[in-house]
Amino acid sequence: MKVTFLGAAQKVTGSCTMVEACGKKFLVDCGMFQGTLTEQLLNYEEFPFDIKEIDFVILTHAHIDHSGRIPKLYANGYNRPIYATKATTDLCTIMLADSGHIQEKEIEWVNRKRMRAGKTPTEAMYTAQDGLMSVSLFKSVKYDDILEPAEGIKFKMRDAGHMLGSAIVEIWINEDGKTKKIVFTGDLGNKNTPIIRDPEIIEEADILVIESTYGGRYHGEMKEQSIELMSMFIETIERGGNVVIPSFAVGRTQEIIYEINKFVEKNENYLEKLARIPVYVDSPLAINATKVFENNPDCYNDEALQYLLKGDNPLAFKNLFFVKTADESRALNEDTTPKIIISASGMCEVGRIKHHLKWNLWRPESTVLFVGYQAEGTLGRRIRDGQSIVKIFGEEIGVNAEIRTLDAFSGHADQDGLIKWIKNIKKKPKKIFLIHGEHTGQLMLKSEIEEKLKIECIVPEIEDSYVIDNNLEYEKDKLNLKYMSTRFEVLELLSELKEDVDTMTNVVKSNIKQNIEEEELTGLRERLINLKDIIGKVK
Repeated sequence: MKVTFLGAAQKVTGSCTMVEACGKKFLVDCGMFQGTLTEQLLNYEEFPFDIKEIDFVILTHAHIDHSGRIPKLYANGYNRPIYATKATTDLCTIMLADSGHIQEKEIEWVNRKRMRAGKTPTEAMYTAQDGLMSVSLFKSVKYDDILEPAEGIKFKMRDAGHMLGSAIVEIWINEDGKTKKIVFTGDLGNKNTPIIRDPEIIEEADILVIESTYGGRYHGEMKEQSIELMSMFIETIERGGNVVIPSFAVGRTQEIIYEINKFVEKNENYLEKLARIPVYVDSPLAINATKVFENNPDCYNDEALQYLLKGDNPLAFKNLFFVKTADESRALNEDTTPKIIISASGMCEVGRIKHHLKWNLWRPESTVLFVGYQAEGTLGRRIRDGQSIVKIFGEEIGVNAEIRTLDAFSGHADQDGLIKWIKNIKKKPKKIFLIHGEHTGQLMLKSEIEEKLKIECIVPEIEDSYVIDNNLEYEKDKLNLKYMSTRFEVLELLSELKEDVDTMTNVVKSNIKQNIEEEELTGLRERLINLKDIIGKVK
């Protein structure tokens, strides 16, 4: 068996792992890279494998960093099965078409600039039609059903508790008369997450490939943070501000709606005040995704099912409004009534959320609340990390609003949750590969696992390949992929340089560093002139 990591290796996006076994090749996930410009450009590179040689794909869940390049596979000729749960299939039907629509809109903007510069137009990575048509390849799988997509290869899916339809994938591979079991967690959820069930525990694994998004961090308790969430809503509204929540359209948005509904119905201390606050969901994708949630109650936890049994829709309440058109969205910012606005994208890179941030970030009475992971290089990460000035649509906006983060609403288990989940496996894995995480957090998690559980942990880099024999020993190899070309190293350095320049610009402009001396500024000026001269010589 050979396992090659083609994405989400020492990074949190672009999940894609290729497994070669029993004379077959298959992918676990085929996600989009997000974050820095360099990472986004990886999406446009050719796949580092022959698409004709891929026999099938197993998709752990619908989030774009796991599914977002499936339409690209399809557009490039892939026509074989993609296995996923029914809920994942339903969500991908809307999410992949929406992603294609975004690609088309972005390339329209790029091509207008290219044409003005006398350059030939370029094509979108894929279209909305590609996104829609790619779902025709999906084969819906029920949790716990065992499938055999190829001779010698069997798999089943278990509930990962990350989002609606998310799956842990258990794979049995029989080669040379011996069976090895490799398990991919996909994204592993928190316990006590609203609406969906807790992550299931598996019985055994020989090799475990586990996410590590919050490998170096701890979340608070969901019950405590839910109370904090409601208090923050009321405090912000009472001081005349808006609460702006950059939220992933699928998963986090529905969970926040559910929590507000629960408090309005059950908690008398919050009932009167919450019932008066208008809540707007400003994301067409989130509106469609909420309908998918309503159509898949078999994925709900017991609490959410009890609401349904009583005839109460847990994803609806009196003062909840869904914003459909762009005109309605613009009207939210023209209306001075304090309100809660939940809008996509969750990392603030695209979509209507950028307009709401532009109108609210500079207002000290408003609050911007982060309830999900913010990848390095994104606007959301810069705001969350305390940048005092950010650029939105080319305009500099001062960050004066209250910035809050509630990690318990994250769809990812924290370090303690990940370790406890591994501890509960009866027959422990011999090797653990840590993916889907930032390197610093991964090293912290690796240290904890090796110290507490005495299991060897490997933190692969992108393009690392491991041949695993029947004794579960491995030999590491490295592919010669375009991903690691000098061009991308230069782009990465330029991206880091831009971030440093932006930070220094903000420091100088906002006078945060009050003790900057004239001599220091003169020295900085000279270094910048030299740097500009060096870069200007590159043709």
